Amino acid sequence: MQARRYPFRQGWFWLTEGARLWRRSPAVLIFASFTYMLLLLLLSAIPVIGQVLAYLLMPVMSLGVLNTCRAVDQGRKTGPDLLFSGFRGPMLPQLMIIGGIYFAGSFAVLFASALFDGGTLLHIVSGSEPFDPEADLPGMGNALIVALVLSLPVLAAYWFAPVLAGWWRVPAVKAMFFSFYACLQNWRPLVAFGLALLVMLGLLPRVAISFAAMVSPLLSTLLTLMLPLVLLPVTFASFYANARDVFGPQGNEPPAG
Repeated sequence: MQARRYPFRQGWFWLTEGARLWRRSPAVLIFASFTYMLLLLLLSAIPVIGQVLAYLLMPVMSLGVLNTCRAVDQGRKTGPDLLFSGFRGPMLPQLMIIGGIYFAGSFAVLFASALFDGGTLLHIVSGSEPFDPEADLPGMGNALIVALVLSLPVLAAYWFAPVLAGWWRVPAVKAMFFSFYACLQNWRPLVAFGLALLVMLGLLPRVAISFAAMVSPLLSTLLTLMLPLVLLPVTFASFYANARDVFGPQGNEPPAG
């Protein structure tokens, strides 16, 4: 697999491209992104096996969202069936293997962080212990730093893997290797992309809602309800733009060099 390499500024372009795709078909992308999030939340709520199921099906569902974004980008007909397109075809087992490896890697990171806080972060993330922001949590800061650093290679291995498996028919382990390598090649634009997401999802909503609250409490409430309808689908569409540019838009055939 050949991954294209981009400069730092490309990361900001991916976010603006996500906004362009959202403007082309907002209703479709809102449905796809919110259905994806809702289904994963419902799966996670299942006792005992919920989180495992959510991880296993995360690549399958995310491929459906990306297929929806691709159809919008290419001007093709879209529909709810595209969201579940990852469940059809021969690559479903490979997509679930990707989810299983991602689950194992994520929990390995949490187990490593337990060496610094006695397992507090692990218990909070797994839901076995409630999070109290006012409680004294010794070692939590170090555990968070360790978890953040160790989670980066795990995330890099997962980042493009569903696309590589679903579009290019690459086996799970190979897809995660190529994903990790592509992220190494494009770490500069990915850093820019992360900063752009931080500004869009963290800073701008707070500023906009605070300003609206000074004008009218009702306007602030409406903005709080409406912003996710824009920010979430734009984020997913920008993930698609990222994968499309690095590996190419077509599927089931090798990308051009």
